[in-house]
Amino acid sequence: MRRLILTLLLALGCAPAALAQEAPISTCLAIAERLPGVRYASLDEPPAPWRVAQAGGDQVTITYIHHSTYMIESAEGVRIATDYSGYHGGGEPPDVVTMNKAHSTHFTDHPDPAISTVLRGWNPEGGPATHAVTVGDVLIRNVPTDINRFGTFEADGNSIFIVEASGLCIGHLGHLHHKLTAEDYAAIGRLDVLMVPVDGSWTMSQSGMGEIAQRLHSSVVLPMHRFRTPIERFLEQIPDFAVERRAEASITLSARTLPRQPTVVILDGV
Repeated sequence: MRRLILTLLLALGCAPAALAQEAPISTCLAIAERLPGVRYASLDEPPAPWRVAQAGGDQVTITYIHHSTYMIESAEGVRIATDYSGYHGGGEPPDVVTMNKAHSTHFTDHPDPAISTVLRGWNPEGGPATHAVTVGDVLIRNVPTDINRFGTFEADGNSIFIVEASGLCIGHLGHLHHKLTAEDYAAIGRLDVLMVPVDGSWTMSQSGMGEIAQRLHSSVVLPMHRFRTPIERFLEQIPDFAVERRAEASITLSARTLPRQPTVVILDGV
């Protein structure tokens, strides 16, 4: 029986930067209707060059930088900084940055010109932002969410970004303010790694974030956006998850080495 997977055919002009010539294959199985120009393809077809490239390396390194910024480095060395506000920890600038605009600590109007791909979680021209881009061995897409805090509402004002690399599906919830719908969960698909804000005030409540973490049931949960909030308050919301505290700011993962039990990994600095 032939299995069906989603092949993302990037529509002309749908993404702002670095589109691959060959359509990449999403291993996270995002729902077709929420992405531009998607068709179904069979695994019986010859593998796309993007998938073949992944076979050369299967490890992804994730480093906590600050606030909501993680640096994700693919097997081929593509570096993605999440919720980038202008600081990436020093050294060479990242290849890709994602941004959200709820606060200035999550975006910058003046990203380093050396950054080749800048993905904003909102559309400056109005409506939802739509990203589905490949850079090297990485596919990056987004699921729009709303700004809804302290009486301020802006439809599609932010995004959840999903980074697919080496068979891993890595999701960053950004500055999420509201519960996710069934359509949102379908558009996100499988997440092996979940980056979740745990402040419980400026974003969603800790119980709300815990509900999302339970629903997504990712193998690795990486807290962020904590301020001085005791991390235990978030951990209480997901008692079935293991907890691992690390003395270093980085973790290296692959699809082969993911923990069997969902685990919250607290990196140094969080």
